[in-house]
Formats: sequence, C-alpha cells, structure tokens
Amino acid sequence: MISNSDLKYLRRCVELARTALEKGDHTQHPEFALARWAAANMTRSERSKATVYTSGEHCPMCAAAHGWVGLGRIVYASSSKQLVQWLDEMGVPPSRVRNLPIQEVIRDSIIDGPVPELEEEMRQLHRQFYKRV
Repeated sequence: MISNSDLKYLRRCVELARTALEKGDHTQHPEFALARWAAANMTRSERSKATVYTSGEHCPMCAAAHGWVGLGRIVYASSSKQLVQWLDEMGVPPSRVRNLPIQEVIRDSIIDGPVPELEEEMRQLHRQFYKRV
C-alpha cells in the first residue's frame, strides 16, 4: 500500500531521475550505490527496517545488492514490465539484460509499486531519454 509519505518520496525520486536525464547521467545505478553505503554505515537491524525509494524498479544487479545487504522494503514508481512495454511501443530493441521483477531476484522483501499516479511522468522520461540515444 502506497501512503502519502511514500508518494512524497517517490515524487522526489522522479525529480532526481529528471535531473539525471538532463545531465546525461544514465549509466549510474544509485540503488547499488545505496546498498554499498548501507552495508558500510548501517547495522543489519537498521538495514532490515529501511525503505528504499526509486523511480524505477531495480535492475537485477541492484535487486541482488539490495538482497545481499539485507535492506528492507522497496517502493518504486514504475515497473520493469512497464519499461519493457514502453520500449516496445517506441521501437527500442530489447536489452541484453532481462528486466526481471525484483521478486524473481530476491525473496522476503516487501515490495510496493508501480504507482499509477506517476506512470505517465515516468513514461515521458523514458521517451525523452530514447529520443537522445
């Protein structure tokens, strides 16, 4: 269930995604960097209680990092399934890396998303990115 507080943080994630797009910074995986930071700076108990917010569902690499360090809940604005659909609509060839749902990479995590209120905004960000490529 997405709360108003969750929506606030997700909107901030979308803003950050827009900023990254504008700066041309599209190869970073902040979820991976966050997992590394959490492993170095938080206790296992703190990590298990943490909530990670992202504009898009974790890629398999980031999902694995999330699972390995024992981070808690994941909340994302748009899903891998949506991304695959949007890319297909734009005629973008599929990625060599499969877009797997987080649940197929890690288990025992609470996962919430996608969020319908942010779907169109996320779709537009992907359109802008692929127009540049």
